[in-house]
Amino acid sequence: MAATPEILLTRGYEARREHRLDDARRVFSEAVDLCRKSNNRSGLAQALAGLAQIDSDQHDEDGARLHYEQAVAVCRTLDDPLRVAHTVRHLGDILRKQGQGVSSESCYSEALEIYRKSQETPLLDLANTLRGFALLKGENGEAEEARSLWREARDLYAALNIQAGVDEGNRRISLLSQA
Repeated sequence: MAATPEILLTRGYEARREHRLDDARRVFSEAVDLCRKSNNRSGLAQALAGLAQIDSDQHDEDGARLHYEQAVAVCRTLDDPLRVAHTVRHLGDILRKQGQGVSSESCYSEALEIYRKSQETPLLDLANTLRGFALLKGENGEAEEARSLWREARDLYAALNIQAGVDEGNRRISLLSQA
């Protein structure tokens, strides 16, 4: 029996969780090919994002950026704004790491706009977007805006009982206040 995109995606994420990154890459690539052949745009977006995550895990920021850009383009053809926001935020993270502040800021702004308009926004996705944006603002020397974003992210992490996020938020706010 031939594997479906859903089965391949499940296998790819399982391999990633088990740190079998080469296997995960192979499976996600197979899913990309299958989804392209069957015009399964939803599966294609997921498979491309999976490849981007593997690239990021292997510190291939250029590969991650390329795959996230492709995934964002596919997501924009779907009627799923939260998926667009999630994928754009990840692209923003990669662009921030690459020192592309203007492009990164655009991604974070877009993701935040989508998340703030939706009643269905997962709080963790919002918190993670705020975190990335706060990191960018801090790197750009915009301390007051960074502190504000960190406070909001920290409060969301607290509401979600994610102590590491609360601790990081408190630490970053303190450092920004001292600067």
